[in-house]
Amino acid sequence: MLPWSLKIRSQQPIGLDIGHNSIKMIQLSINEDQISVIAADETRIDAGINNDTQTRRDFIISSMKRMLSNGGFVGRNVVSCLPSDKLKITSLRLAEAEKFSIEQALRREVTHRFGLDPDKDSMDYMVAGSVRQGDEVKNELILFATDDETIKEHIAILEEADLRPVAIDTIPCALFRSFERSLRRQEDRDRTAVFVDVGSRFTTVVFGRGGEISFIKQIQIGRQKFTNEIAIKLGIETGEAETLQETLRVDPGLLSLKSDASKQSPYENWHNIDMSTRQAMVDAVSAVAEDLVKEISLCLRYYTVTFRGKRVERAVFAGGGAYEDILLNILKRKLAVEIELAQPLRGFDLSSGRIRVNFDSDKRGLFCEWAVAVGLALKGWNRTTDDKRQTCYELQECYERN
Repeated sequence: MLPWSLKIRSQQPIGLDIGHNSIKMIQLSINEDQISVIAADETRIDAGINNDTQTRRDFIISSMKRMLSNGGFVGRNVVSCLPSDKLKITSLRLAEAEKFSIEQALRREVTHRFGLDPDKDSMDYMVAGSVRQGDEVKNELILFATDDETIKEHIAILEEADLRPVAIDTIPCALFRSFERSLRRQEDRDRTAVFVDVGSRFTTVVFGRGGEISFIKQIQIGRQKFTNEIAIKLGIETGEAETLQETLRVDPGLLSLKSDASKQSPYENWHNIDMSTRQAMVDAVSAVAEDLVKEISLCLRYYTVTFRGKRVERAVFAGGGAYEDILLNILKRKLAVEIELAQPLRGFDLSSGRIRVNFDSDKRGLFCEWAVAVGLALKGWNRTTDDKRQTCYELQECYERN
């Protein structure tokens, strides 16, 4: 592993999550087991901005500068993460005899599978555990890799926004970290849980047990695909489809639309949208949700076969897609595990900081979409386990290349 760590202190660095549709910044203060939010802010990224790389870049930098100046953040240290489409993740197995040549094996994998240059590009790994393959016991590793230009550009954006990057983490590790703190009881640590972040373009699946990450999978299905399918189904622009999509989350009655259409509809005045349009929206979201649930089911199957005897007992869903009631309904019907919605800010003191985000607007009180940002803001807090199972790229090395 690349040797690097954050210094433990009460005031944490800013957790920065630059997504496809929004920028989230949050900073925490930790005193023993009490976590307080010092500051939090969010900026939405309009779909039109994403159509041009330079326009998006300029908007992100100017937005972060504004958020820093207005948001009450302390200092400029920041922990951020690479976007899913820029990060390569894969699992590989090495025989016991190969455990002393891990670096050579990873270099071969990075070259042959990803076409990257191990002498120039960045790679890191974590040990997922021992697995039995036939009569042989092998080490399961999770490999992370990205190209050198991605790291340089990411750091350049942060520095142009007057931020000081102290770690570049990954979404899977940040996601797991945001929930690991709640797995304190021994019975919780002995259970296998899967954490799923349904983001804008990707869904990230992370399996964990005993404070360790066991398996990671990135699925190229996210909220954007739900929106695109609605647009195609109705023959409208994606912006209009996104607006309509929001209504699916505020009307739980939609869950019974397909199965009980003969009864009187509980949403006759539901934004004056006719029944055929509502039905088309439900059909579009359901089709994508079925595909996503199938992929998640395959992950569960792989895990149970690979790590025999470690049954998954619950699945926790985060990200903006966690509010898709239709998706959750299909998950509950098709996955033989307990389904929960993430609450990454549960137990946090939200009264002592300068919070520009209207957390009260989330009627469910879940804040699912803040899981990754919270995980980034917690980086370095639990140093005992952080070194053993979490990865981040060595920034000193990146600075030297610049």
